[in-house]
Amino acid sequence: MESTFSTQQQKREGKVARNIEEQTSKVPSDVFLWASIGAMTASLALQIARQKHMSLFIGQWAAPFLLFGIYNKLVKQRGHDKTDRS
Repeated sequence: MESTFSTQQQKREGKVARNIEEQTSKVPSDVFLWASIGAMTASLALQIARQKHMSLFIGQWAAPFLLFGIYNKLVKQRGHDKTDRS
């Protein structure tokens, strides 16, 4: 069990992931929630306006916005790998 823990400690974030985390941690988490709600609202408005294709396209943005919000929250709570901070 110790060897598994030692192996996990040796893992580090890549340069690109570290830069993305640094930038996304600056964005408030509720921005992604509001972006998702905005996409759903725009999709509904387009559906009412009988723009079905565009409505489906915009409506599909809600889930990725929510996932970006989860990623943002994780970055803020956990930060980079512990070994990167040492």
